[in-house]
Amino acid sequence: MVPHLNLVPLTAEELQHLLGKAAAQRLLPDISSARLAGRPFPGPEVSGDLSFEVREERDWGASPEQSRAIKALGGELLGLGALPLGVFYAPELPEARHQRAYLLDDAALSLRWSETPSGPALPPFVQAVTLSRDKASGIAASLSSTSGLPFSPGSSEELDVRLLPGAPLSEFLAAHRNLAVRHGRGQKLSGEQDWMRAFQTVRQLNFQAWTRRGLLIRE
Repeated sequence: MVPHLNLVPLTAEELQHLLGKAAAQRLLPDISSARLAGRPFPGPEVSGDLSFEVREERDWGASPEQSRAIKALGGELLGLGALPLGVFYAPELPEARHQRAYLLDDAALSLRWSETPSGPALPPFVQAVTLSRDKASGIAASLSSTSGLPFSPGSSEELDVRLLPGAPLSEFLAAHRNLAVRHGRGQKLSGEQDWMRAFQTVRQLNFQAWTRRGLLIRE
């Protein structure tokens, strides 16, 4: 059985980023009552594993503006030397489930967006993940994102996360390399299986951290 997220231990900021401001305010009285009663309040399902479903190439985007943004970001990544691996859909992600995969040196890159027209107007964004070859620093992976939205629930202490909203991709990738090199050399990545492994590692580290925080309801 897939566990549910327990909303009781989350901070007000985490609740707003996870549910949206309106939904968080609407549920806050019930969550507060559950907290006072010492019982959990179930939220969305959370899986420790991500699945990546291959999608055929087409003109992506829920709107013409989004489609142009996806093409522009993809073109920039290709111009910077990124190796394209195709488009995948990850149903376990809470938002921006569509992603175009790339590899660049020791970084796995994901150009993410949502194909849901009625969903929140989240612009396409890029994430970069580098897996540490040596975990002596205590950091298993470095993750950078051009989205300004913080991760909710908060990320694992074994992840070094940097948010760079609006950064040009060349500067973003340089900043990510500088972030990753602080923790030594990155693991070599080759092909879509290694790309999946990079983002799966991030998910598993977060899932383990959420378990330690008591954020999961397994019944």
